[in-house]
Amino acid sequence: MSTLTGAQIAAEGLTGWTYLLGALHTRLRTPDFATGLSLVNAIGAVAEEVDHHPDLDLRYTHVDVRLTSHDVRGVSRRDVRLARRIAAIAADAGVEPECASVSRLELALDSPAYPAVLPFWGAVLGLARPEAADELRDPTGALPTVWFQESGDEEPRQRWHPDVWVDPAQVRPRIDAALAAGGILVSDVGAPSFWVLADPEGNRVCLCTWQQRD
Repeated sequence: MSTLTGAQIAAEGLTGWTYLLGALHTRLRTPDFATGLSLVNAIGAVAEEVDHHPDLDLRYTHVDVRLTSHDVRGVSRRDVRLARRIAAIAADAGVEPECASVSRLELALDSPAYPAVLPFWGAVLGLARPEAADELRDPTGALPTVWFQESGDEEPRQRWHPDVWVDPAQVRPRIDAALAAGGILVSDVGAPSFWVLADPEGNRVCLCTWQQRD
């Protein structure tokens, strides 16, 4: 079992699913809590059958599904097959998968010497550092990953900034909305991997996609 690239995943044509941060994501919007609970139970039964278990987040109005293969540290054919079965379960319940509203948040700290500050943030946030990694992760998945980007030390300089991962089709609508809200597009040099925007006070954020990262 090997890891699929973003382009390979896109070629699968999974309607309503998006590839963010090494996993497949979808949102199943439900008319009530009972429908959501029924979907979770049905997905759980299939997961047990195939011995591959997604992360499920049950809310009153929706169920979020995240699929990844931990043994290959990314998305595999196993995840694609399970995504199709989950889509069929949703269709039987009259629910359509959607990903336009789905995004993932990472926090990035720009630092000229991040090894000196990484242990502090791990301690105060209660996050773990994978071996020799430049990031901190929450083993439970409740908090966003914090990653450290080496930067210059000239003042004034950027320190914290969020990275917001979205489906490629959602980049333009989000940029347009940000500009309409008074923001500016700082740079699109990294597009289509990422775009840098700033609010009216100069605080920066990156919109990120899987594209051109494989």
